[in-house]
Amino acid sequence: MLFTVIMKIKAIKTSFSFLFFVLILSCSGIENDKFSERVKISFREVGNQLLLSNQDSTSLILPVIALKQSKYRLSFQEELSFEPSNLVSLIQTNFKKANLPRHYLVEVIQCADNEVAYSYEMSIDEENTIIPCISRDLPLNCYHIEVRFTKRVASLISGKTILYIGVLIGAVLLVFFAYRREKTLKNKTPNKDYIKIGSFQFYENENKLIKEAIEIALSKKECELLAIFVANPNQIITRDELTKRVWEDNGVIVGRSLDTFISKLRKKLSADNSINIENVHGVGYKLVVINK
Repeated sequence: MLFTVIMKIKAIKTSFSFLFFVLILSCSGIENDKFSERVKISFREVGNQLLLSNQDSTSLILPVIALKQSKYRLSFQEELSFEPSNLVSLIQTNFKKANLPRHYLVEVIQCADNEVAYSYEMSIDEENTIIPCISRDLPLNCYHIEVRFTKRVASLISGKTILYIGVLIGAVLLVFFAYRREKTLKNKTPNKDYIKIGSFQFYENENKLIKEAIEIALSKKECELLAIFVANPNQIITRDELTKRVWEDNGVIVGRSLDTFISKLRKKLSADNSINIENVHGVGYKLVVINK
């Protein structure tokens, strides 16, 4: 019984842990896809405005590439020149409009040698924001502009993610309370796993007798003896058989222990005069049950 309950609890925990893991993965996957799309659109608009500031309305902006998680590259078909202050302003404005994280690192990389021509770090905390040399123009050259978001927590916890997690928590709570309710009902329902002996209920697995809501505890040996009698009502069971099954099979040989335990059983069953353990002289004992 206890083993079954434990296994049920483990199964429920395992199932919901797996469901939670799958849901979080799916939510994270959806949010990552949406985040990447927003970054590419916003970053591309930065490139478009940079070209327009160079009086270039014809050359192409190459596809924005996701280099790895949270890092993206913007490239151009033609060479360009720009003021770092203009780049800082354009990125800040467009990223804010797209509701992107405000913690990021920007690097302007020369195409020919992959050297960093200019870089800066943006943060919500002004003291952690580093924007050097914004007054020096970058000369006409081929550049890649890369941005790496240093904090993604806020962008991943969207309204939908919170909703999904809320639904999952609600489902877990519903199952938990349903389980608790079922367990409570089982505890309130009388246990039917007993054998009727007169007005007694004999619970062999629990080593007890119950009569009119009064519980009578049985020792292990008393319980084993009573179980043998109950299985053979109104039949003589020899002393040798009782001794062998209850004691000798367990490697213990006794003298007068059998008589002592029979006496204890009689006393505990004495509340019902329709049952009795009778002594069959020189042979053994038998449980006499009078049907009323």
